[in-house]
Amino acid sequence: MPLPAAPPDKMSFWEHLQELRVRIVRSLLIVAVCFAATYAFRFKLWIWAQKPFLDAMARQTGKAAAELQPFAFTDLTEPFFSMMRLSLWAAAFLAAPLLFYQLWAFIRPGLLPKERRLVIPFVVVTSGCFLAGSAFAYTQAFKFLGDILFQEAAAAGLRANLHVSDYLDLFISTTLITGVMFELPVLFFFLAKFRIVTARLMLKYWRHATMAILIFSAFFTPGDVVVTTIFFSVVLLGLYFISVAVAWAAEPRQPR
Repeated sequence: MPLPAAPPDKMSFWEHLQELRVRIVRSLLIVAVCFAATYAFRFKLWIWAQKPFLDAMARQTGKAAAELQPFAFTDLTEPFFSMMRLSLWAAAFLAAPLLFYQLWAFIRPGLLPKERRLVIPFVVVTSGCFLAGSAFAYTQAFKFLGDILFQEAAAAGLRANLHVSDYLDLFISTTLITGVMFELPVLFFFLAKFRIVTARLMLKYWRHATMAILIFSAFFTPGDVVVTTIFFSVVLLGLYFISVAVAWAAEPRQPR
Protein backbone atom coordinates (compact mmCIF):
# COMPACT_ATOMS: atom_id res chain seq x y z
CA MET A 1 0.00 0.00 0.00
CA PRO A 2 1.62 3.30 -1.05
CA LEU A 3 2.36 5.86 1.61
CA PRO A 4 0.28 9.05 1.53
CA ALA A 5 1.96 12.07 0.00
CA ALA A 6 3.44 14.58 2.42
CA PRO A 7 1.41 17.74 2.93
CA PRO A 8 2.74 20.83 1.12
CA ASP A 9 4.07 22.45 4.31
CA LYS A 10 6.01 19.25 5.14
CA MET A 11 7.80 18.86 1.82
CA SER A 12 11.52 18.14 2.06
CA PHE A 13 14.22 20.12 0.30
CA TRP A 14 14.52 17.52 -2.47
CA GLU A 15 10.75 17.46 -2.93
CA HIS A 16 10.83 21.23 -3.42
CA LEU A 17 13.56 20.80 -6.03
CA GLN A 18 11.45 18.17 -7.77
CA GLU A 19 8.48 20.56 -7.73
CA LEU A 20 10.69 23.29 -9.22
CA ARG A 21 11.80 20.95 -11.99
CA VAL A 22 8.20 20.09 -12.81
CA ARG A 23 7.19 23.76 -12.99
CA ILE A 24 10.16 24.63 -15.21
CA VAL A 25 9.40 21.76 -17.60
CA ARG A 26 5.74 22.76 -17.80
CA SER A 27 6.71 26.38 -18.43
CA LEU A 28 9.00 25.34 -21.27
CA LEU A 29 6.25 23.21 -22.80
CA ILE A 30 3.80 26.11 -22.58
CA VAL A 31 6.26 28.43 -24.33
CA ALA A 32 6.94 25.77 -26.97
CA VAL A 33 3.23 25.46 -27.78
CA CYS A 34 2.86 29.25 -28.02
CA PHE A 35 6.02 29.42 -30.14
CA ALA A 36 4.41 27.14 -32.71
CA ALA A 37 1.66 29.74 -33.07
CA THR A 38 3.80 32.90 -33.00
CA TYR A 39 6.35 31.56 -35.49
CA ALA A 40 3.60 31.24 -38.08
CA PHE A 41 3.02 35.01 -37.75
CA ARG A 42 6.70 35.99 -37.50
CA PHE A 43 6.62 38.44 -40.42
CA LYS A 44 3.56 40.23 -39.05
CA LEU A 45 5.28 40.34 -35.68
CA TRP A 46 8.32 41.92 -37.32
CA ILE A 47 6.14 44.62 -38.94
CA TRP A 48 4.58 45.26 -35.54
CA ALA A 49 7.96 45.32 -33.76
CA GLN A 50 9.57 47.90 -36.05
CA LYS A 51 6.57 50.25 -36.14
CA PRO A 52 7.53 52.41 -33.09
CA PHE A 53 10.95 53.24 -34.52
CA LEU A 54 9.65 53.76 -38.05
CA ASP A 55 7.09 56.22 -36.68
CA ALA A 56 9.80 58.04 -34.74
CA MET A 57 12.04 58.10 -37.80
CA ALA A 58 9.19 59.42 -39.94
CA ARG A 59 8.59 62.26 -37.47
CA GLN A 60 12.24 63.30 -37.61
CA THR A 61 12.83 62.89 -41.35
CA GLY A 62 9.47 64.13 -42.59
CA LYS A 63 8.95 61.02 -44.71
CA ALA A 64 6.09 58.55 -44.57
CA ALA A 65 6.79 55.49 -42.42
CA ALA A 66 5.85 53.19 -45.32
CA GLU A 67 8.67 54.68 -47.43
CA LEU A 68 11.41 54.00 -44.89
CA GLN A 69 13.61 50.94 -45.24
CA PRO A 70 16.28 51.37 -42.56
CA PHE A 71 17.00 47.70 -41.81
CA ALA A 72 19.67 45.59 -43.51
CA PHE A 73 21.69 42.45 -42.83
CA THR A 74 25.25 41.35 -43.53
CA ASP A 75 24.92 37.71 -42.46
CA LEU A 76 22.71 35.29 -44.37
CA THR A 77 21.56 33.60 -41.17
CA GLU A 78 20.70 36.86 -39.39
CA PRO A 79 17.11 37.24 -40.71
CA PHE A 80 16.26 33.60 -39.94
CA PHE A 81 17.52 33.63 -36.36
CA SER A 82 16.17 37.12 -35.73
CA MET A 83 12.65 36.11 -36.74
CA MET A 84 12.97 32.97 -34.64
CA ARG A 85 14.11 34.97 -31.61
CA LEU A 86 11.28 37.47 -32.04
CA SER A 87 8.76 34.61 -32.25
CA LEU A 88 10.19 32.98 -29.14
CA TRP A 89 9.91 36.13 -27.05
CA ALA A 90 6.44 36.79 -28.44
CA ALA A 91 5.50 33.29 -27.27
CA ALA A 92 6.80 34.08 -23.79
CA PHE A 93 4.72 37.26 -23.66
CA LEU A 94 1.68 35.39 -24.93
CA ALA A 95 2.13 32.69 -22.30
CA ALA A 96 2.70 35.19 -19.46
CA PRO A 97 -0.53 34.35 -17.54
CA LEU A 98 0.21 30.62 -17.62
CA LEU A 99 3.84 31.21 -16.64
CA PHE A 100 2.80 33.33 -13.68
CA TYR A 101 0.41 30.55 -12.67
CA GLN A 102 3.33 28.10 -12.65
CA LEU A 103 5.23 30.53 -10.42
CA TRP A 104 2.24 30.71 -8.08
CA ALA A 105 1.91 26.92 -8.05
CA PHE A 106 5.54 26.64 -6.94
CA ILE A 107 5.28 29.12 -4.04
CA ARG A 108 1.76 28.01 -3.05
CA PRO A 109 2.87 25.22 -0.66
CA GLY A 110 4.62 27.76 1.56
CA LEU A 111 1.51 29.90 2.00
CA LEU A 112 -1.31 29.76 4.51
CA PRO A 113 -4.65 28.26 3.41
CA LYS A 114 -6.21 31.74 3.33
CA GLU A 115 -3.39 33.03 1.10
CA ARG A 116 -3.63 30.10 -1.30
CA ARG A 117 -7.04 31.30 -2.44
CA LEU A 118 -5.39 34.36 -4.01
CA VAL A 119 -4.32 32.38 -7.07
CA ILE A 120 -6.68 34.13 -9.51
CA PRO A 121 -5.92 37.68 -8.26
CA PHE A 122 -2.19 36.89 -8.30
CA VAL A 123 -2.21 35.61 -11.89
CA VAL A 124 -4.45 38.46 -13.10
CA VAL A 125 -2.50 41.23 -11.37
CA THR A 126 1.01 39.96 -12.20
CA SER A 127 0.09 39.30 -15.82
CA GLY A 128 -1.67 42.65 -16.07
CA CYS A 129 1.28 44.56 -14.60
CA PHE A 130 3.78 42.82 -16.86
CA LEU A 131 1.74 43.34 -20.02
CA ALA A 132 0.95 46.93 -19.00
CA GLY A 133 4.68 47.60 -18.62
CA SER A 134 5.38 46.09 -22.03
CA ALA A 135 2.57 48.14 -23.57
CA PHE A 136 3.99 51.28 -21.95
CA ALA A 137 7.40 50.50 -23.45
CA TYR A 138 5.88 49.95 -26.89
CA THR A 139 3.69 53.06 -26.95
CA GLN A 140 5.65 55.56 -24.86
CA ALA A 141 9.23 54.49 -24.15
CA PHE A 142 10.02 53.71 -27.78
CA LYS A 143 8.42 56.97 -28.86
CA PHE A 144 10.63 58.90 -26.45
CA LEU A 145 13.76 56.88 -27.18
CA GLY A 146 13.23 56.95 -30.95
CA ASP A 147 12.69 60.70 -31.05
CA ILE A 148 15.90 61.33 -29.11
CA LEU A 149 18.05 59.00 -31.21
CA PHE A 150 16.66 59.86 -34.65
CA GLN A 151 16.64 63.58 -33.93
CA GLU A 152 20.40 63.43 -33.42
CA ALA A 153 20.88 61.33 -36.56
CA ALA A 154 18.69 63.64 -38.67
CA ALA A 155 20.56 66.72 -37.42
CA ALA A 156 23.85 65.12 -38.45
CA GLY A 157 22.48 64.17 -41.88
CA LEU A 158 23.10 60.46 -41.37
CA ARG A 159 21.29 57.70 -43.24
CA ALA A 160 19.96 54.75 -41.25
CA ASN A 161 21.38 51.31 -42.05
CA LEU A 162 20.42 49.22 -39.03
CA HIS A 163 21.05 45.56 -38.30
CA VAL A 164 17.92 43.54 -37.61
CA SER A 165 19.53 41.70 -34.69
CA ASP A 166 20.75 44.93 -33.05
CA TYR A 167 17.30 46.46 -33.27
CA LEU A 168 15.67 43.35 -31.81
CA ASP A 169 18.15 43.47 -28.91
CA LEU A 170 16.93 46.98 -28.14
CA PHE A 171 13.25 46.16 -28.71
CA ILE A 172 13.15 42.98 -26.64
CA SER A 173 15.26 44.31 -23.77
CA THR A 174 13.19 47.49 -23.50
CA THR A 175 9.82 45.72 -23.45
CA LEU A 176 11.06 42.97 -21.12
CA ILE A 177 12.78 45.26 -18.61
CA THR A 178 9.83 47.66 -18.53
CA GLY A 179 7.43 44.76 -18.00
CA VAL A 180 9.52 43.54 -15.07
CA MET A 181 9.71 47.08 -13.66
CA PHE A 182 5.92 47.25 -13.55
CA GLU A 183 5.93 44.19 -11.26
CA LEU A 184 7.40 46.34 -8.48
CA PRO A 185 4.03 46.95 -6.73
CA VAL A 186 3.35 43.20 -6.72
CA LEU A 187 6.76 42.53 -5.15
CA PHE A 188 6.21 45.06 -2.38
CA PHE A 189 2.70 43.73 -1.79
CA PHE A 190 4.14 40.38 -0.74
CA LEU A 191 7.06 41.95 1.14
CA ALA A 192 4.58 44.01 3.16
CA LYS A 193 2.21 41.07 3.57
CA PHE A 194 5.01 39.00 5.12
CA ARG A 195 6.11 41.97 7.31
CA ILE A 196 9.50 42.25 5.59
CA VAL A 197 9.00 45.93 4.72
CA THR A 198 6.47 48.59 5.68
CA ALA A 199 5.20 51.70 3.94
CA ARG A 200 6.72 53.83 6.71
CA LEU A 201 10.12 52.21 6.15
CA MET A 202 9.89 52.76 2.38
CA LEU A 203 9.10 56.45 2.84
CA LYS A 204 11.93 56.82 5.37
CA TYR A 205 14.51 55.46 2.91
CA TRP A 206 13.11 56.94 -0.31
CA ARG A 207 16.38 58.80 -0.95
CA HIS A 208 18.33 55.55 -0.78
CA ALA A 209 15.78 53.95 -3.08
CA THR A 210 16.21 56.82 -5.53
CA MET A 211 19.96 56.25 -5.69
CA ALA A 212 19.43 52.52 -6.21
CA ILE A 213 16.93 53.28 -9.00
CA LEU A 214 19.40 55.62 -10.73
CA ILE A 215 22.14 52.98 -10.56
CA PHE A 216 19.77 50.28 -11.85
CA SER A 217 18.60 52.50 -14.71
CA ALA A 218 22.16 53.40 -15.67
CA PHE A 219 23.12 49.74 -16.00
CA PHE A 220 19.97 48.15 -17.39
CA THR A 221 18.16 50.72 -19.52
CA PRO A 222 18.79 50.35 -23.27
CA GLY A 223 21.10 52.74 -25.05
CA ASP A 224 24.05 54.69 -23.64
CA VAL A 225 22.03 57.90 -23.46
CA VAL A 226 21.68 59.86 -20.22
CA VAL A 227 18.19 61.03 -21.19
CA THR A 228 16.89 57.45 -21.39
CA THR A 229 18.39 56.70 -17.97
CA ILE A 230 16.58 59.71 -16.49
CA PHE A 231 13.35 58.74 -18.26
CA PHE A 232 13.31 55.19 -16.90
CA SER A 233 14.44 56.43 -13.47
CA VAL A 234 11.41 58.72 -13.28
CA VAL A 235 9.11 55.87 -14.33
CA LEU A 236 10.65 53.51 -11.78
CA LEU A 237 10.50 56.13 -9.03
CA GLY A 238 6.81 56.64 -9.77
CA LEU A 239 6.29 52.90 -9.46
CA TYR A 240 8.16 52.97 -6.15
CA PHE A 241 5.74 55.48 -4.65
CA ILE A 242 2.81 53.49 -6.02
CA SER A 243 4.36 50.51 -4.24
CA VAL A 244 4.38 52.53 -1.01
CA ALA A 245 0.60 52.83 -1.24
CA VAL A 246 0.30 49.13 -2.10
CA ALA A 247 2.50 48.19 0.86
CA TRP A 248 0.40 50.35 3.19
CA ALA A 249 -2.77 48.61 2.00
CA ALA A 250 -1.18 45.15 2.30
CA GLU A 251 0.29 45.54 5.79
CA PRO A 252 -1.41 43.25 8.34
CA ARG A 253 -3.39 45.35 10.79
CA GLN A 254 -3.49 42.81 13.61
CA PRO A 255 -0.51 42.30 16.00
CA ARG A 256 2.16 39.79 15.09
